[in-house]
Amino acid sequence: MLQIDQNLTPADLKPAIERMWEASAGKILSIEDTCTAEVGTPVFTVDGKYTTQGWTEWTQGFQFGAALLQFDATGDDRFLHVGRDNTIRRMAPHVTHIGVHDHGFNNVSTYGNLRRLMLEGRIPHDPRELDFYELALKASGAVQASRWGCTSDGDGYICSFNGPHSLFCDTIRSLRSLAVSHQLGHQLQGENDRRINLLDRLLQHARSTARYNVYYGEGRDAYDVPGRVAHESIFNTVDGRYRCPSTQQGYSPLTTWTRGLGWIIAGYPEQLEWLETRPDEELAAFGGREEIEAIMVRAATVACDFYIENTPTDGVPYWDTGAPGLVHLGDYLGRPSEPINPYEPVDSSAAAIAAQGLVRLGRYLRKRGQAPFSNQDTSSQAEPDGKTRPSPFSGERFFQAGLTVLRTLLAEPYLSVEAAHQGLLLHTVYHRPRGWDHVPEGQSIPCGESAMWGDYHLREAALLVERLADEGPYYTFFGPG
Repeated sequence: MLQIDQNLTPADLKPAIERMWEASAGKILSIEDTCTAEVGTPVFTVDGKYTTQGWTEWTQGFQFGAALLQFDATGDDRFLHVGRDNTIRRMAPHVTHIGVHDHGFNNVSTYGNLRRLMLEGRIPHDPRELDFYELALKASGAVQASRWGCTSDGDGYICSFNGPHSLFCDTIRSLRSLAVSHQLGHQLQGENDRRINLLDRLLQHARSTARYNVYYGEGRDAYDVPGRVAHESIFNTVDGRYRCPSTQQGYSPLTTWTRGLGWIIAGYPEQLEWLETRPDEELAAFGGREEIEAIMVRAATVACDFYIENTPTDGVPYWDTGAPGLVHLGDYLGRPSEPINPYEPVDSSAAAIAAQGLVRLGRYLRKRGQAPFSNQDTSSQAEPDGKTRPSPFSGERFFQAGLTVLRTLLAEPYLSVEAAHQGLLLHTVYHRPRGWDHVPEGQSIPCGESAMWGDYHLREAALLVERLADEGPYYTFFGPG
């Protein structure tokens, strides 16, 4: 179980964050030199060098978005040029990609970051350039929303690349694209000029994910553990009935793939932050603010509790909570994670994603008057009606948990400080069941390598906490205005 440092502050992490940006700079430039358009999109490292894994090119936005985050943190114009120039030259196909659920990853990380930087006054204001970024974001959100399936309970969901039967937990993070597109006044146009409200689709997808991909200990099945997350939910495409849980990258449908858990932890809190910017009258047509936020808070809170309880003491989880080799590791939850072991890999990318979500949810709950951290029981409380609700101390608990996890990732053995290694965050896992991850000579499991999404989300979490430490503008995907 994660041992939360109750006294850690954002300011305490500043030296480690600055060290991370120093290490990050050379890695971004090295990737820019070697991972050209002819080579393809970098996905993960093999022996410290980024390589491709042609599938959906879902990591390209992280590649160029990382340079924009580096510029944001350091003001070094080299990284602005890398991020902006490559976004203009190479990201257009992602805006109109109709075959994936990854728009929030690719396009908000690039066009979205550029728009945010301009609105924050970090780069010169150019109305035509801003129009360009916003047009890309409008189109991206509409294209993402067009991948639509319906459930028998009346809600719908954004289909994963697997097809119309498939709802991925990952896609909660792609709601970023719908949110920004809606914020910019855009809508999806359907057959016969039918106007499709992007906020409506965003909220339907959020409800469907909370209902089908997140568990609450209500006896849904024999493995209904509160906070467990299913990577994928499968529906009958004829009548929309739910059929079963599934997984692509986890060990089984009945265990929790921890990167998927991380997507839930990060996705809902940032949508709660975005909803704070929307007027009550706009939300009234979709059930009202109280009902909408309650669904998201409940899903995020139960997932965060599960993460804390099912992660080693330093906050870095193994790749799946049911991975079969864990039985050989003894009391692995009672000690720090062991990225070098003979049985099962950890996934530091899951930790980087979850760290940000924990901080955001903690801050969100604290703003609503949650009491400060206490030594009393801080787990979610089961009410007489059987529903799980956050304890009054969850806000501080989650915030401190996020800082604790980030502190682990900003130090060895997770932070990559060797200039020859192109990755920033070590010991990530991509697709364990398919065996895509590199197993170094002399080892029996993947270890010592990095992935684009892990590196990007470490930078994003660091930027968030750094701004909190400096009392600067709060970092959100949707930016000011």
